[in-house]
Amino acid sequence: MLLLLNFLPAVGCLVVFFIKDRKTAQAMSLLWSLFVFNYSICLLFAFDASNSWYQLVYELRWIDSNNVFLSLAVDGLSLSLIILTAFLIPICVLLSWNNTVYKKAKQYVLCYLIMESFLFGIFTSLDLLLFYVFFEAVLIPMFLIIGIFGSRSRRIRASYLLFLYTLFSSFFMFLAILFIYYKTGTTDYVVLKTIQLSSLEEKLCWLGFFSSFAVKMPLVPVHIWLPEAHCEAPTSGSVIL
Repeated sequence: MLLLLNFLPAVGCLVVFFIKDRKTAQAMSLLWSLFVFNYSICLLFAFDASNSWYQLVYELRWIDSNNVFLSLAVDGLSLSLIILTAFLIPICVLLSWNNTVYKKAKQYVLCYLIMESFLFGIFTSLDLLLFYVFFEAVLIPMFLIIGIFGSRSRRIRASYLLFLYTLFSSFFMFLAILFIYYKTGTTDYVVLKTIQLSSLEEKLCWLGFFSSFAVKMPLVPVHIWLPEAHCEAPTSGSVIL
């Protein structure tokens, strides 16, 4: 179910890509995003709220020789974030429905559909490396939404601030992930729960992850990109941000 959830928005993106008419592309993207939302609701019926462990697990050997897996699963928190994301995407599509600013409506909705797929990947990944890939991939459609569809003159600057701040800070998280893999031989959450690092190693890894999440949240003084991004982004871009 989770593998299908991750691919559904990407398939919708492919379908919309081949539709030439702007209004038809918008209508199809809305219908598809509503279908994805309904599918995310179905996950609730397959989820056992009395079980606190990871559920709906899907695992596929990704890089077999290096012990890297495509691992997907949900818990209560990630499931709620998946449903929230699936609920917001149709709203983002509707917010630009009759706005003449968005003459490139097809490209606009394509950004949201592919972003939805990446966000689902973040919330379902059970592997640190896979999480990092999706975590960084979200920057691409967000960069385009602000830089192309923003309605003010500083939108290019705002999109670059968002991209560079988050990309640079995430480099330290990537180093922490590489260090964890070097020390343990795996990036799987479930296995890592059973492995003990030294106090110094844990603190260094924590700093690597914190530097990335602090910018994403964002915390002072690494919050400079946020006012620019929210001001310059279209309303729907600000919603999903």
